[in-house]
Amino acid sequence: MNHASILSPLAGLSFWKMNGLGNDFVIVDLRQSDIRLDADMARALGDRDGPYGCDQIITLENKAGDAFMGIFNQDGNAVEACGNAARCIASILMAEQGKEEIAFLSPAGPLQAQKIGEDRFGVDMGAPRLNWQHIPLAEQMDDTRFIDIKLGPIDNPVLWGPSAVNMGNPHCIFFVDKAEETALERFGPLIEGHPLFPEGANVSVAEIRSKHDIRLRVWERGVGMTKACGTAACAALVAAHRRRLTGRKAIIHLDGGPLAIEWRESDDHVIMVGPVTLEHEGVF
Repeated sequence: MNHASILSPLAGLSFWKMNGLGNDFVIVDLRQSDIRLDADMARALGDRDGPYGCDQIITLENKAGDAFMGIFNQDGNAVEACGNAARCIASILMAEQGKEEIAFLSPAGPLQAQKIGEDRFGVDMGAPRLNWQHIPLAEQMDDTRFIDIKLGPIDNPVLWGPSAVNMGNPHCIFFVDKAEETALERFGPLIEGHPLFPEGANVSVAEIRSKHDIRLRVWERGVGMTKACGTAACAALVAAHRRRLTGRKAIIHLDGGPLAIEWRESDDHVIMVGPVTLEHEGVF
């Protein structure tokens, strides 16, 4: 891949390299530019063998006077939601405007965020979508708490009956006894492209440690194994509560660290709280 030629239109633009619990991003500031990121540029920025390398590529844009967060996965595909990146964007906008609460737009809809402590930010991720058509699934399933997917021999499957939740993007969550002992890196690609998920899926294994504590590992659609995924953490809590495994609040322990998640009963919205880290900023 000729990174220099592909990325040459970005010369002179500012960027931030940030991460949320190790889930890392290149954030491109397009607010003063007519340039629009395309799939080739996103792949070049995300390439771990290139000069930048990251899980997701995020654009910060102006749309009708509002700040807008665009999202590309490492494979160049545009996606609808990214919880860890939402916290990073919130931190940038709050620092620029001197505020501790902010609202901005994303492909999945408007987001609201607030600063909580020195480096922790909370984001209202909206209400989960639980209907099979809205996840979406390729077949009608009236109860998405348990969907018809099995791995392994039909008469003795290794994994079966995951939950499906959409948190701006589709998630498939398997509940397991030991998350560390589950070969997610092997079966994640199979489920990501499963025919039941026409738009692909983020795939997680969740180990319930208590009513308020979940261990989660994530295979992210278009990325692979990732240290953290904010929308997966939100989806895991929703799925666990729907199956009466946890309460409406829990700490989700990802490979990169913990996120605090609450599925608020008052308005059905999911609130995510966690840290952000600025690695560096510069100009292309």
